Amino acid sequence: MPFRSRILKMAIFATGLSGIVAEYILSTLATYFLGDSVMQWTLIVSIMMFSMGLGSRISKYFQGNLLQIFIFIEFALSLVVAYSSIIAYTAAAFTIYTGAIIYTLSILIGLMIGMEIPLVIRLNNSFEILRVNISSVMEQDYYGSLAGGLFFAFIGLPYLGITFTPFVLGMINFVVALSLFFILRPKIKKHIRISVQLASIVVGATIILGFFVAEPIILFGEQKKYKDKVIFEEQSRYQKIVMTQWKDNYWLFINGNQQLSTLDEAMYHEPMVHPVMKTVQYPQQVLILGGGDGCAAREVLKYKVTEQITLVDLDPVMTELGKNHPVMVEMNENALNNARVSIVNKDAYKFLSETNRFYDVIIIDLPDPKTIELGRMYSKEFYRLCYKHLRPGGAMVTQAGSPYFATRAFRCIDKTVAAAGFETVPLHNQILTLGEWGWIMGVKEGTKERVKTHLHKLQFDDIETHWINNEAMKLITSFGKDYYGQEVGKVEVNKIHNPVLYKYYLNGNWDLY
Repeated sequence: MPFRSRILKMAIFATGLSGIVAEYILSTLATYFLGDSVMQWTLIVSIMMFSMGLGSRISKYFQGNLLQIFIFIEFALSLVVAYSSIIAYTAAAFTIYTGAIIYTLSILIGLMIGMEIPLVIRLNNSFEILRVNISSVMEQDYYGSLAGGLFFAFIGLPYLGITFTPFVLGMINFVVALSLFFILRPKIKKHIRISVQLASIVVGATIILGFFVAEPIILFGEQKKYKDKVIFEEQSRYQKIVMTQWKDNYWLFINGNQQLSTLDEAMYHEPMVHPVMKTVQYPQQVLILGGGDGCAAREVLKYKVTEQITLVDLDPVMTELGKNHPVMVEMNENALNNARVSIVNKDAYKFLSETNRFYDVIIIDLPDPKTIELGRMYSKEFYRLCYKHLRPGGAMVTQAGSPYFATRAFRCIDKTVAAAGFETVPLHNQILTLGEWGWIMGVKEGTKERVKTHLHKLQFDDIETHWINNEAMKLITSFGKDYYGQEVGKVEVNKIHNPVLYKYYLNGNWDLY
């Protein structure tokens, strides 16, 4: 194989890597700013593939100077890819059309990627016969795509984040273009060489500058998204975690959605934890799924009868925050460093599928089911696993969103828990920073009426609470008349093969709050 042909194929491998990661970056950005990950990944990938087709079509109109054209396309692609995150975050700070800008970026990047393969095939045409040329060029592009996917999953997103991964990609495209220029320089006309050299200086300097200005610019865009001062932000492998401060109060956000506030988190965690803990006679072994902030564990630790708390949270960044960040440690009273708490960083569904342990109480404190992936943790199959791992007389509780702002989703969770074999009791409370919020408690033994009667008699003299008391128990178990009954209509059970819950959730009346 001629040396020049090998260089061209190395270039297409590198651009294949860069192209696939660009798709993933834009899909991640679209999910972060617009929500509904399945829809955003589908749209971004589809739009980019369509744009690549248009780029391939446009490339047929290029006549002569193909190497120079390819190099300039690589320069342009390196800049657009490198600054994609900065553009998205800046747009989010100043306009409501962030989605349109992200889609526009996907079209531009797709067009340029689509031009690359036909141009390389034509450049390589003088070195190999057609059947070998096409197959070998496409082969390198696909190999590059695999390398790009592995890079994004195991290096880019977890270590470089959305801030710096685009600049690494931009630099890859830039180095490809620069390498082709120096290696194949004799094939470029002398007067064009000067233009390429000047362009390389400008593009290289711009990308290098981006490495230094990206973080403050993205932090500025992040700050604009929140009303209060951002004091912590990190893109983990699984989610974007942000903490903000207003006066002496703090807010925790995951992927832009509020998880808790120090102002009123007790009004969320106390109704979730104490009713279920006091429903079980001897809650010695407690499993918390989610709850990486440590607040649920803090409430469970108030029970001396509890011997061990197993906290399963997918994201080690979240649990490390709960263990070590001063704000979180003060809020959760150092719960995650308590000897009775053991932390497992694992998918909750996988954990329940693989463990052979049994528990007296299971507390499910996971993010809202606004995606199909999260909906799996609110499925009949998931709750059946919970049922299986509860001892006789055991009980579980799951956060269930708002019974008024997402009524169908709330009822779907209630119906799904019941379908898994539990007798259910819905609970709710007015939380200042979240609005009306709810939980579904499920028991293995007893009727709904007997459980509610038991809850109404609960006393809290034996533990220290900030809000919940006997009077509160009568409030959180009462919903009044079925105000939304006719509007809500029937809801289906949420199952893995029939994920209806996330649609109910997204179609809620969130804009009323």
